[in-house]
Amino acid sequence: MARVLFINGGSEGHVNPTIGVVEELIRRGEEVVYFTIEDFRERMENTGATVKTFDVQKFINAFISGGRNNVLERINGLIHTADIMIPSVLEQIQGESFDYIIHDSMFGCGQLLAQILKLPAINSCTTFAETEDSFGTMFKQLAENIPSETFAEFQRLTALLKVKYEVEIHSPYEVYCNPAPLTIVYTTREFQPFEETFDQTYKFVGPSIPSRRKHENFNFANIEGKWPIYISLGTILNQASDFYKLCFEAFGNSEHTVVMSIGEKTRPSDLGDIPENFIVKNYVPQTEVLKYTKLFITHGGMNSVHEGLYYGVPLIVLPQSADQPVIAGQVVKKGAGIQLQMQTLTANQLRESADYVLKRQSFHNAATKMKKSFQKSVGFQKAVDEIFEFKRLYNI
Repeated sequence: MARVLFINGGSEGHVNPTIGVVEELIRRGEEVVYFTIEDFRERMENTGATVKTFDVQKFINAFISGGRNNVLERINGLIHTADIMIPSVLEQIQGESFDYIIHDSMFGCGQLLAQILKLPAINSCTTFAETEDSFGTMFKQLAENIPSETFAEFQRLTALLKVKYEVEIHSPYEVYCNPAPLTIVYTTREFQPFEETFDQTYKFVGPSIPSRRKHENFNFANIEGKWPIYISLGTILNQASDFYKLCFEAFGNSEHTVVMSIGEKTRPSDLGDIPENFIVKNYVPQTEVLKYTKLFITHGGMNSVHEGLYYGVPLIVLPQSADQPVIAGQVVKKGAGIQLQMQTLTANQLRESADYVLKRQSFHNAATKMKKSFQKSVGFQKAVDEIFEFKRLYNI
């Protein structure tokens, strides 16, 4: 048995793919100490892990203090989070020893903690992976519009970290992607952009999809045999009353049964009269509903897209931020759906687009092909196989 320190951020998209991995590690005899935010304590404790938390508000405040105007300001914000994460982790594990560390690719100062603790490191990548070359190409294009003061701030922050924690940061890539000798990527090589550029230190294990909690107030009898359209904007940017009302206009009183998840912060009563063919809930057990779904209208988060395609559901993607436009692009490239723009979306456009996707067999065929690829990929079991091979190479 080995002891594993797992460092993660505080969002569904980064935590959920690791649930099956942690369960499988523990089933195979590993002891896992898992850092995340309080919101995910119960979910991760249910895996058998020991859960420790950090202050999410302090983390967010540090992150946004770097600025939001360009990618380097966001990277500087991630460096600011080191003064939240590093002391918190070191204090809470004082006197404990670990055999290796698994850290998220984008949050938690994982690479820095691996340096400080002198632990063999594994990178847990829940987004599309980036090589140093691909990141460098992207960064070079963006750098022309980044002020020199922002670069100076990056140099100042990295110098301070070196003095304070005796750790080295050589490039923005190291902050943004937390590279490690092994990177577990929770998608298939087939779905990864520029898949041919990744060497064997990147292991594409496929989607790691845990069973979600079911709510007592969701009656599956209402959708069995009806093959609904399912609409969700995910768990973060889902306060979108105007969009939900637009969906009423697009599909209200039509032949379609529509299930719509509106998040915890919007009340169904805020939306006015709900058409009789709509089922509107604050929370929907997504992976279960997708088993019955004929079309998924989604914001394009990696978790949601993976889950939709895992069950062979064609997609309409409305990307809003972060990597969602890239994910939407891959859906379109694979022929499994179409992309629309939220900013210019009309009810008529949404309705016609849904009819277009539903009536063309090519979208269903492509989604079914992705389903077969994803379900063949094994996901969290393959991830743990790779982790145990890593242990063998490092004599852990």
